[in-house]
Amino acid sequence: MSLSGDALKSLALQASLSPQEEMLETSQKNQNLYIGIPKETELQEQRVALVPGSVSFLVANGHRVVVETGAGENANFSDSDYSESGAEIIYDTKQIYKADIILKVSPPNDKEIALMKHKQILFSALQITAQPANTLKKLMAKKITAIAWDYIEDKSGSFPLVRSMGEIAGTSSFLIAAELMSNANNGKGLMMGGVAGITPPELVIIGAGTVGQFAASAALALGVSVKVFDNSLFKLRRLQNEIGQKVFTSVIQPKVLEKALMRCDVAIGALSAPHGRTPCIVSEEVIKKMKSGSVIVDVSIDKGGCFETSKITTHQKPTFTKHEVIHYCVPNIGSRVSRTASFSLSNIFSPLLIEISETGGCEKLIQYSKGFRHGVYIYNGTLTSSILGKAFNIPYKNLDLLISAL
Repeated sequence: MSLSGDALKSLALQASLSPQEEMLETSQKNQNLYIGIPKETELQEQRVALVPGSVSFLVANGHRVVVETGAGENANFSDSDYSESGAEIIYDTKQIYKADIILKVSPPNDKEIALMKHKQILFSALQITAQPANTLKKLMAKKITAIAWDYIEDKSGSFPLVRSMGEIAGTSSFLIAAELMSNANNGKGLMMGGVAGITPPELVIIGAGTVGQFAASAALALGVSVKVFDNSLFKLRRLQNEIGQKVFTSVIQPKVLEKALMRCDVAIGALSAPHGRTPCIVSEEVIKKMKSGSVIVDVSIDKGGCFETSKITTHQKPTFTKHEVIHYCVPNIGSRVSRTASFSLSNIFSPLLIEISETGGCEKLIQYSKGFRHGVYIYNGTLTSSILGKAFNIPYKNLDLLISAL
């Protein structure tokens, strides 16, 4: 029996009004990650990207972690520590680079890039002043997605990994200076701390960022007289607020800074430059006027240094003396306390990897997270960093536009 048009409309209306099955939004399925931790090969790099505790956390969440033998030994983590945490120990470096995600502290060299597979995801630092154009082109040829951990932003717009390393470098710089002032290291035999009845030693810090703040905090806690110089009034005010007490601060006026350097026992260079070389603030003529046996710790040496007499030294031979002033100019101070620095890195990397998994993969997180996207400098083989593109005259594209086209 055929139904008329009106009857069919009536049946359709009744069906639409009847109870329907609830349609629930399905959540994004977690993606299991395959993570490789190669042994760092760069000179003086002693940190490791993940500590055994973080590996255990990732493995418990269903992820596979492979660690090259000896990767943690410079941070005093053994292969047994990693294997007991659920990692697979790999003795062939080529096998490490079969992982989908490579987690490194320092940038990869040409040999490491040759081992990488197409469409791989790379996490490492981005050293703009030292990153050769040829290295970038090799990463691009393999369609790598490269993410600079030092450029990843958090929700507040700050760089958590950079700040973490800055905290370590700031405190370490003061402790290094204290060591160099002692007789045991052929210093002038001065204790970097206040003692009743004795004039406290004087410390000059150039730069009021994270490094400067933590160097000042460590010094003030021991009773040292501290003077901080920076061209940013905002940073100087923030430093005082963070420290919680008034401390001598000044914009960088040559005469005022020169007078302070002539009187100080220790000077710490903690200036940072957003791009390119750190400005050289202190001339050789001023250093000649500093006290005999005084100490310079140039934390800014990673990007050129802010003292004219600074030159790169190593952890094996960290100091030299010029104009009777002891200079400490080792890049990557964090590697001096590699175990602490590794914990600090790992505390940020492991939650980030879990977030990647819960979002549905690295590409999904790049789309959804602006702060994470800020760290991407190569996306599927396309250079997306305008700074690198202009520096090396390599064509680049806006990452936001690439993402919106997906």
